[in-house]
Amino acid sequence: MNQQNQAIAGEAQPPVARRVPKDVSVHEDKRIDSYHWLRDRDDPEVVRYLEKENAYAEAALKPLEPLQRALYEEYIGRIKETDSSVLEKHDDYYYCTRTEVGRQYEIHCRRHGTLTAPEEIILDENELAEGHSYFSVGAFVLSPDHKLLAYSVDTSGDESHVLYIKNLETGELIDEPIPNTYYGVEWANDSRILFYTTLDDSMRPHELFRHTLGAPAASDVLVYREKDDAFFLSISKTKSRRFLIMSLGSNTTTEEHFLEANDAFGDFHLIEPRRAKMEYHTAHHGENFLILTNDKARNFRLMETPVTKPSRDNWREVIAHRNAVKLDDVDVFRDHFVVFERTDGLKRIRIVDAASGEHHYIEFDESVYTLWASANPEFESDVLRFNYMSLVMPRTVIDYNMNSREREVMKRYEVPGGYDPEDYVSERIFAAAHDGTKIPVSIVYRKGLKRDGSAPVFLYGYGSYGASIEPHFESTRVSLLDRGLVFAIAHVRGGGEMGRQWYDRGKLLNKRNTFTDFIACAQHLIDKGYTSKGRIACCCGSAGGLLLGAVVNMKPELWCVMVANVPFVDVINTMLDETIPLTVIEYEEWGDPRDKKFYEYIKSYSPYDNVVAQNYPAMLVTAGLNDPRVQFWEPSKWVAKLRARKTDNNLLLLQTKMSEGHSGASGRYNHLREIALQRAFILHCLGIHV
Repeated sequence: MNQQNQAIAGEAQPPVARRVPKDVSVHEDKRIDSYHWLRDRDDPEVVRYLEKENAYAEAALKPLEPLQRALYEEYIGRIKETDSSVLEKHDDYYYCTRTEVGRQYEIHCRRHGTLTAPEEIILDENELAEGHSYFSVGAFVLSPDHKLLAYSVDTSGDESHVLYIKNLETGELIDEPIPNTYYGVEWANDSRILFYTTLDDSMRPHELFRHTLGAPAASDVLVYREKDDAFFLSISKTKSRRFLIMSLGSNTTTEEHFLEANDAFGDFHLIEPRRAKMEYHTAHHGENFLILTNDKARNFRLMETPVTKPSRDNWREVIAHRNAVKLDDVDVFRDHFVVFERTDGLKRIRIVDAASGEHHYIEFDESVYTLWASANPEFESDVLRFNYMSLVMPRTVIDYNMNSREREVMKRYEVPGGYDPEDYVSERIFAAAHDGTKIPVSIVYRKGLKRDGSAPVFLYGYGSYGASIEPHFESTRVSLLDRGLVFAIAHVRGGGEMGRQWYDRGKLLNKRNTFTDFIACAQHLIDKGYTSKGRIACCCGSAGGLLLGAVVNMKPELWCVMVANVPFVDVINTMLDETIPLTVIEYEEWGDPRDKKFYEYIKSYSPYDNVVAQNYPAMLVTAGLNDPRVQFWEPSKWVAKLRARKTDNNLLLLQTKMSEGHSGASGRYNHLREIALQRAFILHCLGIHV
């Protein structure tokens, strides 16, 4: 056992999982899954095993408590504990969320008429969270008349929500709670009819119901049921408030239907039938729908079609497809369209005059940054509100006048404790992949770094579902930078940073590119003197945990320590089980292992299936017993197999959160404590003890 691990392991001994299974899972190639028995959450022996793992992890990490406390105090010192978001106008009200010192959750407030009117608290999450070890708000939807609030809560982490309706004039809950709902909730314009989505046995939102205020939930009308297991159902309202949009989508295909929001009892009308691998998303402007689609446009193009004739035959091009630019999203105002684009791995905002079609871009000074839109609920407004940040610049809320092109900083989120962006350097470099592709790497470090290979690197990546990992600011990261670490984001293929082709070249039978790209980025950081072999720490989660699991099998000598949060590591077994949530919809991401070519390809990288007798770095692995996205047994089985096969004495810990799900701890203080513990583990393994 290396010196760093020995210092924190003490006398604690890891549990050993029984390898003779009660029940057996046999792969197509006749291999027996020795740890299949760990799947049964109702088996007392499984629970005892998880509790033993938790006890071992707690004992092994106890010596790190002083470092964890020090990090936590630093984190608290860099946030403004009592703070408020910028007030946002919505009709005659101004809405915001705020936090108070010592309280875990947000308080939702509003003012009527003016910015200085008395504050009204419409929902205090802290009160709702009392008595619950986990708490999260799902839906939060105001009625059009602003008299009612539909909100939903999850108190177990399984993402099955209970829906409530609150009378904001009296503060009372009305009607009975509606269980088993998902995030999709929307009001009709009469403020009397509410549409909501429910989950099937595999946790897939598949039904849309219509609820009439005052009526029992048992009488709610089923409006639509999606029968294809690969499609999720959601409901939304256009910004114009004229239409409700029911969206049906898989990972690669969408179909949308619309309903006049003033006619809640009417029928939804189809826009365009689903066609394999064709995606489209609908906004409304005047007498037309705007359609953002990848039809004959890999990186998407913007189309326009009459509301009365919305089918694809009537689509007219507004913004053409470009190979180097991906259209991510479109927001609609009365006089403008706002198009969010991505080029060279960075976001841009294009402002389009709705009448003339003329456009311009909002310019930014930094070379590495990210941005996203605020809610912007006012359709009539000429002001776009968006958020901006970079690896060194904290979040800034900006109002941009689309006519005058003037911008106003509404709020720059404070980082107490003397943080100065000028003390840090951010840049983007490129690593060469095995096939010559240039992989962007965003990095940040404290000024004065010596590129002699002595610095440790904290390397992050994800690379799945076309998700882009943005170069964002994180105040907790300052504690790493001030201790001499370089923080780096590997924008590997499988993500969406460089357009849709970036995603396509890191999925299905191209998935191994994600892992070899990450290794290439690590090697490039070594070659350029940012760090050296065995000085790299990684912390990723979910599909990012798949990334860690794959690269630690392929190149274990590169890494010093890894933290894998709820890692998706048992790919073959999960994708062969259609009863598990997300399995069927995930065929379009990983492939269907019932097809031999996909089975063999997935088996070639699946972390659980490729654990071998070799040295592995120190590892901390987490699971959530109620996780609907990555079942708790995946990390549990992976750790058990690693214990049995690895040849080193490096610390291997498993923490299963017995009352949480995929997102880990809820509540901002609990979340910061969790981050502090994981980073204390990382720092200690790197030989940094203060």
